[in-house]
Amino acid sequence: MTRCRALNGIPRPALAEYYTQRSTSGGFLITEGTLISDTAAGFPHVPGIYNEEQVEAWKKIVDAVHAKGSFIFCQLWHVGRASHTVYQPGGAAPISSTGKPISNRWRILMPDGSYGIYPKPRALEISEIQEVVEHYRKAALNAIRAGFDGIEIHGAHGYLIDQFLKDGINDRTDEYGGSLGNRCKFLMQIVQAVSSAIGADRVAVRISPAIDHLDATDSNPLKLGLAVIERLNKLQLQLGSKLAYLHVTQPRYHAYGQTESGRHGDEDEEAYLMRTLKRTYQGTFMCSGGFTRELGMQGVAEGDADLVSYGRLFISNPDLVLRLKVNAPLNRYNRKTFYTQDPVVGYTDYPFLSQVQSRL
Repeated sequence: MTRCRALNGIPRPALAEYYTQRSTSGGFLITEGTLISDTAAGFPHVPGIYNEEQVEAWKKIVDAVHAKGSFIFCQLWHVGRASHTVYQPGGAAPISSTGKPISNRWRILMPDGSYGIYPKPRALEISEIQEVVEHYRKAALNAIRAGFDGIEIHGAHGYLIDQFLKDGINDRTDEYGGSLGNRCKFLMQIVQAVSSAIGADRVAVRISPAIDHLDATDSNPLKLGLAVIERLNKLQLQLGSKLAYLHVTQPRYHAYGQTESGRHGDEDEEAYLMRTLKRTYQGTFMCSGGFTRELGMQGVAEGDADLVSYGRLFISNPDLVLRLKVNAPLNRYNRKTFYTQDPVVGYTDYPFLSQVQSRL
């Protein structure tokens, strides 16, 4: 999850402390969204993986995580139209599949801590799309050079790849718009390029067909999810190797109290969608979004997921793995400090269970 502590895009010692606090022997971490290029940002002070200074800084963090016995993937991120001219080189318009801006229902966090309106983006020309694919490929190679065990392609939550996938956003009339096959093309070109560069077994994909974050709606989320999975299954056969996993965000995005998305459908309908996607995907299936300890255990036990990932609960509980194991009480997170720049407060100062018990 985005934390905005990488000043000027460089992972600092605070990030090393944050990730190592959450590292356990045999554990698996996925980084916050990490920028693939200088056009990819939509928040202040998020880390990148597109230049040498960033790669060298990540090496120290990855080494520290590995020293604790954990595995770590780098989540490759481009926000697309979910940006602002203030984050773009030369004050340019953000890039997207479309020229439609995100509605005024949503606000963007500005560098000064205020919230602004999303500006009108610029639809990528066909000739430019391959340049963005190449940015993903190079970022993946950089991640491996930094020592990461693999990468996760962030194709979810209304960001750039999702802006091509969802028919509520993508209004193109060329080979990247219209049909499901055309809308999946950008994602599949990225997966193909990255898999060829670093190996499919080091590549994961994240999608959220039923999440409407940042106006990312689709007329048929199940059909979209199945279209992506059909193409991923076919690619795996062609490559002769499985991807590391497919990561899908649950429509139930609000189970422990604080909603991140807009409307939610019927629970049975949402469960059917996730189970259908799980059953169809020929590989390891990860779920996230609103999981409690009980819901996570239930999801795995009932075969709805092979893996369950946690985000917000891990922010406020650096020893979340232990707390879930022994069913200990959890620290509550403070949303006001999610996106601040303080390297300690609301970042590395959440107490471990041993600290809480020692005060009793």
